[in-house]
Amino acid sequence: MRGVTALWTSDEIAAATGGTASEPFAVSGVTFDSREVQSGDLFVAMPGTIHDGHRFVDGAFAAGAAGAIVAHRVNGPHVRVDDTFAALQALGRASRQRSKASVFGVTGSVGKTSTKEALFAALDRNRPGRVHRSVKSYNNHTGVPLSLARMPREAEFAVLEMGMNNQGEIAALTRQVRPHVALITAIAPAHIENLGSEEAIADAKAEIFEGLEPHGIAIVPNDTPHRDRLVKAARRHADRIITFGGGDADVHAVHAVSAEGGGSLISAALLDSELTFTISQRGEHWVSNALAVLAAVEAVGGDVARAGLALADLGGLKGRGQRHLVEIAGGEVLLIDESYNANPASMAATLKSLGAERDVARRIAVLGPMRELGEHGEALHAALAAPVLSAHVDRLILIGEEMRALDEALGDRVPVDRVETVDEATDALRRIVRPGDAVLVKASNSVGLAKLVGSMAKELACST
Repeated sequence: MRGVTALWTSDEIAAATGGTASEPFAVSGVTFDSREVQSGDLFVAMPGTIHDGHRFVDGAFAAGAAGAIVAHRVNGPHVRVDDTFAALQALGRASRQRSKASVFGVTGSVGKTSTKEALFAALDRNRPGRVHRSVKSYNNHTGVPLSLARMPREAEFAVLEMGMNNQGEIAALTRQVRPHVALITAIAPAHIENLGSEEAIADAKAEIFEGLEPHGIAIVPNDTPHRDRLVKAARRHADRIITFGGGDADVHAVHAVSAEGGGSLISAALLDSELTFTISQRGEHWVSNALAVLAAVEAVGGDVARAGLALADLGGLKGRGQRHLVEIAGGEVLLIDESYNANPASMAATLKSLGAERDVARRIAVLGPMRELGEHGEALHAALAAPVLSAHVDRLILIGEEMRALDEALGDRVPVDRVETVDEATDALRRIVRPGDAVLVKASNSVGLAKLVGSMAKELACST
């Protein structure tokens, strides 16, 4: 969202960061990745563990950057500072300080990026062109200040995602974001290697409430054994707490059935009304995501009917359930791209969705390891056997040594191809896939299964 008014002037950047401008300039965007530079951008030359961003300043100017934040003199318009990372954080704080937007903070073990995108779509349907969000999964110590620094002056809503690997990280992020509404999607044993228990994970996610603005609103999942723990944490900081999900949740589904063409038809009891709507995304986890979105929209007085229309139109999200029809000799294959990330809860949810696919010849799952599970890893991988069997998976391709536990837990109940690399998985899939198959692809992002998704159409085209 780039308006007519400059996002930042050199004087504003210098004032925010304590730096010195080489000359007057104005920018319309901010990035620290030289590969993403667009005309008019501010390039922040960040220190890196592998490459120093100062090496790419000339390239950024050649790509159209209008200015840069640097720690030493360069050729081109710039603001010189002592520490470019500290300057990015300062620019993010200045952006938040000047903004009049209603700010939403989103975190959770699963579903936070999907919910962030759905909430953005729902708010944008309310105020077209006036909603800002963090893109991709820019949710860490560098991504959050970047997302804040990119927030347009005229934004009326902003949706910022926050992630963590360790205790204390979300506390630091939420104090930068200062949300008016803080939403937790779900609690699951992601990052349990670092935190040790689900209770500790819940406590780390609940840090998001610490940054709430006065009269702030906390939105909490009802369908978790840690609900009361989250509510207790929220009470210390929130003026109002809203629960979503099943049972006695403030916002809950009265009825949810499969919709024609996929997705779900939902009748929901909201805070002050009822709404019947459809969501285009498949799976029960998306019913929960939709309820969280509606709770957030209604909490700030938004039009929930418009939000429902946005949920119906929400397209597939890359790496998070996007569906591809791939042509092969004799027909088509349905490829379900869940390659972005994986933990026990999201694995179970997406396998259940695969099991719900109808009119398919076979259900095939290409699964890679779930990372950051520590000493719990073997047991949690083995526990995937139950959702695999419940989904009536006809064939598995398992990647890496960590998946041995699942293979052994299944025994001979499902045919398994064990491979070590993504390339080997692609070759195995090309050999076994047939017209009419539905193929689920899922693993932790570091496994790199996005490469399989990106190359599969080309690979399969070779067999036609």
